[in-house]
Amino acid sequence: MESRYPRPTDNAFLGASLKGGSHEPTYGGALSFMRRRYSRDLDGVDLVVWGIPFDAGVSNRPGARFGPQAIRRASAIFDGDPQYPFGFDPWEVLAAVDYGDAVFDYALHADIHGHIEHQAREILDSGAHLFSLGGDHSVTMPLLRAHAAKHGPLALVQFDAHQDTWGDGGDRLDHGSFVLNAVNEGVIDADRSIQIGIRTHAPVDCGIEILYGYDFDMLGVKGIAERIRERVGDAAAYMTFDIDCLDPAFAPGTGTPVAGGPSSREALSVLRDLGGVNFVGGDIVEVAPAYDHADITAIAGATVALTYIGVLAEKRRM
Repeated sequence: MESRYPRPTDNAFLGASLKGGSHEPTYGGALSFMRRRYSRDLDGVDLVVWGIPFDAGVSNRPGARFGPQAIRRASAIFDGDPQYPFGFDPWEVLAAVDYGDAVFDYALHADIHGHIEHQAREILDSGAHLFSLGGDHSVTMPLLRAHAAKHGPLALVQFDAHQDTWGDGGDRLDHGSFVLNAVNEGVIDADRSIQIGIRTHAPVDCGIEILYGYDFDMLGVKGIAERIRERVGDAAAYMTFDIDCLDPAFAPGTGTPVAGGPSSREALSVLRDLGGVNFVGGDIVEVAPAYDHADITAIAGATVALTYIGVLAEKRRM
């Protein structure tokens, strides 16, 4: 008997193409990021989405190891439609795969960041663009090392409530010290880097430009986007988005929430306006679903990823 169902489910495993939506029920089917095919074959792939389930570098509440799962689950609601605010499906433009998760022994903490960097380099060697799902913010350091090995010192565009420049500048690496380490190692160019949404004061700023939480009121979305574009210029840029950049009303599910941040609409509108920035890689980190409610934070995290990808796809269409 001929099937009455026009399309197969479980596009994450059975999809016939790396492009196009799957049109699966949101509540069913194998979950990957926006139903992209799970694959480690990167031949012809434009974009890789990769999970890094590590959170041993936190200073407050753990749980971001479950972030990649939560973001993938939340992303299912977006699949198969023209995506807001772009008006088209990015998967009609970008051949993309979900690469699964980073591989490491959770008990050998000293080795984990090295494994992340090595695996990221292998992905980048394929020529694909890499967007990663954390994990705590310490995982951005090995990602920066891998991208800088290919592109040279990077302009860091960091959405965050914290400067992440604490620490002694030595071997210590946690989610609050990675920026200091990155500056000291020379993998980011502080003179071209900028932090957005900051609501804490660290001992040092490393020469990075800071836009505070209140600057969303003082400058507005357009003003903040303009400051980012001016600061970065034509440099190769890496975007890292700590979900605690958002006010806890819009992202309760995170390890170190800080009041006074932007709404999800404001932050996403800034990101949407950064099409002129030469992003070579990015990540979304610190989604901790145990503290979430009704997937508010996971949906925000998935939308950050989708907006970043939409910006890439829009540039490809031009």
